[in-house]
Amino acid sequence: MKKLVLPLLIALGAPALSQMASAAGDAAAGADKVAVCAACHGPDGNSPAPTFPKIAGLGEAYLYKQLQDIQAWDQASGDDKAKTGRAVVEMTGMLSSLDDQDLQDIAAHYAAQSMQLSGSKEFTVKVNSGQDVDALSLGESLYRGGNMETGVAACSGCHSPTGLGNAPAGYPRLGGQYAEYVEKQLKAFRGGERINDGEQMIMRLVAKNMSDAEIKAVANYIAGLN
Repeated sequence: MKKLVLPLLIALGAPALSQMASAAGDAAAGADKVAVCAACHGPDGNSPAPTFPKIAGLGEAYLYKQLQDIQAWDQASGDDKAKTGRAVVEMTGMLSSLDDQDLQDIAAHYAAQSMQLSGSKEFTVKVNSGQDVDALSLGESLYRGGNMETGVAACSGCHSPTGLGNAPAGYPRLGGQYAEYVEKQLKAFRGGERINDGEQMIMRLVAKNMSDAEIKAVANYIAGLN
């Protein structure tokens, strides 16, 4: 399995780090700036429903970059919207009055919070062979070892075996996130609707060969990972 994981990290890891935005936020100041965020994500970053992702403890660099990308998309117009930033329609206009320091402070505040686990569920998924398999077992296998046959890299290589991510490198925490949200994002990367994973297209390359069953299984496993 190392033959699949390590070359991907060597080829993609270092360039990816150079693209991460440098964040130097003030968490205390950020606590006074999150009223608009808290309505959907909660004051501590643990949103009450999977409609909105949990953003507690995702890492300051990652959160800052996402805020920058969402703001850039919101401010773009015409054809630029399709190739600029990160499209999050629900956040239209919400960041328009914030400057860069505000974004850094908000990122620092939520990075300092603790994520509450969503929890995994027991069910089966039908894989491409037509066989029904245990979703938790398949999800764990994909997260920790990837899929050698289809070239899907292990999630643990960047997001850590425990799902806590790599904050300095800008790889977010996944463990505990809503399964529905993870599934939605993996499908968005696979379909090209989400493209803010850098020029190396790390997430798009990971997701492109994943089946619906694999995505659902690994998202469910991640929800209970800690």
